[in-house]
Amino acid sequence: MINSILKALDILALFDTHHPRLSLAEISELTQMPKSTAHALLATLQSRGLVEKVDPDSYAIGNQIIVLAQSARVNLEMRDRAAPHMRLLADACHESVYLTVREEDCVLYIYAIETPRRLMARTAVGDRVPMHCTANGKSILASLSPSEIEYYVNRAGLPKFTQNTIVTLEELQDEMGLARQRGYALDRQEHEVGTYCVGAPIYDSTSHVIGACSISGLDPEIVGARLPLLVPQVQYTAQEISRTMGFVHSMASQIISYPQN
Repeated sequence: MINSILKALDILALFDTHHPRLSLAEISELTQMPKSTAHALLATLQSRGLVEKVDPDSYAIGNQIIVLAQSARVNLEMRDRAAPHMRLLADACHESVYLTVREEDCVLYIYAIETPRRLMARTAVGDRVPMHCTANGKSILASLSPSEIEYYVNRAGLPKFTQNTIVTLEELQDEMGLARQRGYALDRQEHEVGTYCVGAPIYDSTSHVIGACSISGLDPEIVGARLPLLVPQVQYTAQEISRTMGFVHSMASQIISYPQN
């Protein structure tokens, strides 16, 4: 735990409908912080738009909180709309299934149904993983142009997790080209040894990729003999989630029919 961050969060938690504005003295008293400490934390929060000074001695929640709340609302809306489709996918494939969104240079797991065969007891929900090493991350990354991918790599790097992790820009660009062409992406033990995944992108009403869903498990045939069966399943699920988010295919030929076992 980072004590200064906890203190800053304590300050933000003071503001509510009954206390939309608070003075430095009130904040100091309510948090039991010295005024100097409270003032320094308020100045830091103000620099990021999380609080604003509304008069010489009063503070209120800043507009950046609205931006963060909107992002959380969209993620929750997508999770709720996707959940029934993800349950159908889990029933069909008998593997773990995951729903993710992009969060800066990572994918954030916002919904998961774990197979009983998964060795780890905890859920993946809340995990953040770099985009270059998972099927979901690659599905999102493939929506970017080659120049945008290069910018991403220069900024975030390509950290190595296993012997199979992509660690060069050239290899990543080739992989993204294949993902765009196929409409799905693979993870062949690139983030965790012994884990294989296939993922597909999710679109919004403006035809932008806003997330991805995937099938994940310990069976190497997920990216082998079972792939022709699993790809239509995950693509159909991604398509149906996209529909709930307002996406409409521009061509009828692009619509994926319900996969038959």
